[in-house]
Amino acid sequence: MTTALKKRTIDDPSKLNGAEKAAVILMALGEEQAALWEQMDEEEIRIVSQAMATLGQVSAGAVEKLILEFVGSMSTTGSIMGSIERTQKLLSSFLDEDRVETIMEELRGPAGRTMWDKLGNVNEVVLANYLKNEYPQTVAVVLSKVGPEHGARVLAALPEDFALEVVMRMLRMEPVQREILDKIEETLRTEFMSNLARTSKQDSHEMMADIFNNFDRQTENRFLAALEERNRDSAEKIRSLMFVFEDLGKLDPQGVQTLLRNVNKDELGLALKGASDTLRDLFFSNMSERAAKILREDMASMGPVRLKDVDAAQTNMVNLAKDLAAKGEILIADGGGEDELIY
Repeated sequence: MTTALKKRTIDDPSKLNGAEKAAVILMALGEEQAALWEQMDEEEIRIVSQAMATLGQVSAGAVEKLILEFVGSMSTTGSIMGSIERTQKLLSSFLDEDRVETIMEELRGPAGRTMWDKLGNVNEVVLANYLKNEYPQTVAVVLSKVGPEHGARVLAALPEDFALEVVMRMLRMEPVQREILDKIEETLRTEFMSNLARTSKQDSHEMMADIFNNFDRQTENRFLAALEERNRDSAEKIRSLMFVFEDLGKLDPQGVQTLLRNVNKDELGLALKGASDTLRDLFFSNMSERAAKILREDMASMGPVRLKDVDAAQTNMVNLAKDLAAKGEILIADGGGEDELIY
């Protein structure tokens, strides 16, 4: 669910809104003027931080027009660039680490001023997969806050019995006390949005893991072995981030069924020929008895198959799983049991 920031150069300050103008001035003043931030409440800090992180490049001329009293000092610094990294550095100069991380995670997450705005920008399947583990009363409160259109899509994505229970709670729902609403909002921020934001970030090791995922098995092993000799820590981190065919075993039943509906049926049997018995059983258990019987017979009739062909079929299934996960149609659980998106 990551959205790339569109680069732009701002020459006319009249096109900036109030938050963006404040962001330009604060960046121009630098970390030494941290006291200005301390005069703002948390919501104001979030608004200005959001503007700062997405600002892009502001020409020196535009900066000078906004803060004429600092023309002399700005003439030596030229243009400035607003970015996630610079925003985090500035905030870290006067806020504690936990508070900075909370703000930055919100900036990296789906756009929106309030928590409910942000939830309205989260794919309904992703949100439903999180909410299905909550109490129906909690889900009823959340759906009442995200708007009828998005609420309807999320409700349709929930298991039918659970969704009906949520509907019953919504029909009987009374005004929610402020402290309860605050608690739900804080839980969503710390347990859902922060995880969603973290899965949006991609560092150099994640980028290399994506590249290694597209190697055939022989090339992958060769590169990892060579990298281990030069930098064992990086090799281990890349290996831990790589999504390989056996990781499909972490899919929940709904995810397996979604993958089965989309996979090339000619490649499925070939891919499973090289799978562990546990992974095969997972796929067979999510098919009809007849479909599983036919697939087993097809696999038996193949006889010996080349490792190269099995690798290609498995790579195609892995790439399909990644595509479905990026669209929010499937989720995969990590080793700790929490749901996280595959990118």
